[in-house]
Amino acid sequence: MFRFHEVKAGVLQVSELTIPAKAITCIIGESGSGKTTLLRLLNVLDSPEEGEIWFDGVSLNEVNPVEWRRKAVMVPQSPVMFKGTVEDNLQVGRRFAGQSAATREQMMQALFLFSLDKELSQAADNLSGGEKQRLALARAVLMEPFVLLLDEPTSALDEATADTLMQRLSAYTRERNVTVIMITHSRTIAQTYADFIVEVKNGIPHMNGGLQRARNG
Repeated sequence: MFRFHEVKAGVLQVSELTIPAKAITCIIGESGSGKTTLLRLLNVLDSPEEGEIWFDGVSLNEVNPVEWRRKAVMVPQSPVMFKGTVEDNLQVGRRFAGQSAATREQMMQALFLFSLDKELSQAADNLSGGEKQRLALARAVLMEPFVLLLDEPTSALDEATADTLMQRLSAYTRERNVTVIMITHSRTIAQTYADFIVEVKNGIPHMNGGLQRARNG
């Protein structure tokens, strides 16, 4: 689990906060409230000005940032696409994670998981914004992380596609005990799929424990 203690970073002020492991936690709040800052702190892209953050008792101040990002993978709202094909973009994540090349079956399963019906040979540059977002999600799960940090993963999707994506993502991560921490503007998604909800108001996060769900039902 993640634990914050007296953390200050930009507008974000966290006295005490615990985010459970092996669960889906949704972060909601107004624009500019500090949601993305919180996610960037967990990925060690930003460091707190004050205070400390731990994961399973290890301070994030002590981790190797590159090694950490191989297992705590962040997908930003506007993800980076690399030149080349869909397959090239999937394999680059595996290489960064220090893993062997993904098989065709693994890649097709990852694309199916996020409802991306594209040939592996298709140029990534030709994908729409929503398709690039889903390709980045597929790339992230192929890295086999133990933490997924997602910034508005359904923002470019219609309601039906977003719901399908969340159903599959939820089932996939629960089966593998992956910790998911995701920002969403959709309270419906948060209420439907989250085990925990953190609402950030004026830079201060509040844990809503009323929607806790057991991993096994």
